[in-house]
Amino acid sequence: MEEITAQVGAYTPIIINVVKAIVFLVLGFFVSGLVANFIRSRIVNHPRIDDTLGNFAASVVKWLILAFVGIAVLQLFGFQVTSLVAVLGAASLAIGLALQGTLSDLASGVMLIIFRPYKLGDFVDIAGTTGTVKSIDLFVTELSTPDNIKIVMPNSKAWGSIIINYTNTTTRRAELVFGIDYANDPDKAMGVILDVVNADERSLGDPAPWVGVTNLGDSSVDITLRVWCKPSDWWQFKCDLLKNVKYAFDANGIDIPYPHTQIISVSKEAREG
Repeated sequence: MEEITAQVGAYTPIIINVVKAIVFLVLGFFVSGLVANFIRSRIVNHPRIDDTLGNFAASVVKWLILAFVGIAVLQLFGFQVTSLVAVLGAASLAIGLALQGTLSDLASGVMLIIFRPYKLGDFVDIAGTTGTVKSIDLFVTELSTPDNIKIVMPNSKAWGSIIINYTNTTTRRAELVFGIDYANDPDKAMGVILDVVNADERSLGDPAPWVGVTNLGDSSVDITLRVWCKPSDWWQFKCDLLKNVKYAFDANGIDIPYPHTQIISVSKEAREG
């Protein structure tokens, strides 16, 4: 019995250190999350600081706290900080090679925050993927597509690709092409189009709407309309213009050409003759 007690006593320091390590890790995750949320909320509520910076700063602080917790846990088991630094220095090449993609994502995340080609809430096209920016952290950018599909993109993929930001401006131009019949008056049609545009409150007067004949097609005279609106109005504004111009053309006797199929029936006598 005394031998068993002695053996248990020999493992007591290790058991205590394991318990301490678990407590440190649990507290570390709790505190890091608490501090990150505090920083994020403070920055988000600040009118002069963009929400994107809040998420990024919160992510950085969280990982720094977890790194310190990890070092403290290692010290409980006899690892010295100086020795740990030496080991990390010796293994830095191997770690760098193994984590090329991760380090590239980290560096790209920093570049995205510094140059800010997009921010939270922007509607963007990144490498052919379209969606609203929901989150930007150290390693990934999260998008939500128009049909509410979550897309997680590595920051290196985003930074190394063409980025189209549709909402990072105060105005956006809608361009539509209307085809009218050759028998119709182009000037009358252009006047009808401008009347529809001017009747819509979403149409901006500066720059002024522009309309003109841009092509003489095989079966239609093509009239192009260029009109400016707010980015948030662009899609619905464009759809409404198409509908309202069609109604206005109908009311003013302006025809929109469309393909016709003519069936010619030949009698049996004509075929035999």
